[in-house]
Amino acid sequence: MEMWKRNLWLLWVGCFITSASFSMVIPFLPLFLLHIGVQDHIEMWSGLIFSSAFLAGAIASPFWGAMGDKYGRKPMIVRAGIVLCVIYLLTSLVTNPYELLGLRILQGLLSGFIPGAIALIGTNTPEDKVGYAMATISTSTATGGIIGPLLGGVIANLFDSRVAFASAGVLVLMSALLVLLWVKEEKVVRSKERSSITGSMRMAVQNRPFLTLLGITLITQFSIMTIEPVLPLYIVQIGGSVKNASLMAGIVFSLVGIAGILFASRWGKLADKVGFHKVLIIGLIAGGLGNLAQVLFHGIWGFSIIRFVYGAFFCAVFPALNGLVIRTTPADFRGRAFGLNQTASMLGGMLGPLVGGYISGIFSIHSVFWVTGLLLLCSAGAAVWSQNKSTAAHSQGASGSL
Repeated sequence: MEMWKRNLWLLWVGCFITSASFSMVIPFLPLFLLHIGVQDHIEMWSGLIFSSAFLAGAIASPFWGAMGDKYGRKPMIVRAGIVLCVIYLLTSLVTNPYELLGLRILQGLLSGFIPGAIALIGTNTPEDKVGYAMATISTSTATGGIIGPLLGGVIANLFDSRVAFASAGVLVLMSALLVLLWVKEEKVVRSKERSSITGSMRMAVQNRPFLTLLGITLITQFSIMTIEPVLPLYIVQIGGSVKNASLMAGIVFSLVGIAGILFASRWGKLADKVGFHKVLIIGLIAGGLGNLAQVLFHGIWGFSIIRFVYGAFFCAVFPALNGLVIRTTPADFRGRAFGLNQTASMLGGMLGPLVGGYISGIFSIHSVFWVTGLLLLCSAGAAVWSQNKSTAAHSQGASGSL
């Protein structure tokens, strides 16, 4: 097997394990607060603990991206895996919410396994296979996101939440060892510049196509996370059963991930043929229209079908964005580029639930679908503008060389 393929499949397993370990414990954090004796202000603590890791990660991601450019991506992946293992193991021992909050902040500041894996794949994959590789690695996190909650729920039921956290730590350690022992980073283009967050931001601002991608990433992640807090409530409304709401919400959530697993690699192969911009535009337009269409369905079965169709198209978006990050940045800036992209994603992930809850509280749940749908269509417009600018720049370059 060619080395790039071997790296891809080894990192697929590593990202799957890391994603599963994350999703097997994070959704149960509010229940864990009850387990450690928190009775007052539990909603406040839950919000703080969720958002703190996003905020810390948004601050730290460019730094770890710069370290990846300087020392290689593989050391950063192994470092992140070991750190996550220690944090999960310590989380299984906490006795109060302050300790839990501190560990969540550390998790945001010190992690970065999956962005590092994407950067390594992006710099060690042949140019004509990048789309396929980006789409394939995206299925690992989608699969882990589906399996993780089920595994975490079973472990917590059989034992308790502390054992679930400890198990997540052991799983992440296994993924770090997998990378350490068998992944080989052949192309290490080290940055010769002194790394700094302000320097990385300055380079990003000077690169207009890349800056546009950061904006699209932020808006797209914001749109996804705006829906997250209100979707279970909407399922109760259209399903009519509070008793089965958790089960139905889990099924509806998983439909998007299942569609991504089935169709992501197809979009990746198409991106290698027609270009990442075209695939990104298709995914964003379909995602925007899919969110708007969800307003029209007032039965659980119709709503579930449209969610699956939405997932089949929307799974094209993030692999295409990752591919465009590679296309629009030099090799010695890739780590910092993916770090900044992760910062944009985490800011969207932090702001989305707050805005979604606020909008649905003032207006209605339907208004959240309208807002997210229109935002994704605006992102598609930005992608079209970026493509046109890129085409015009290439045309000018070609005419200038004649």
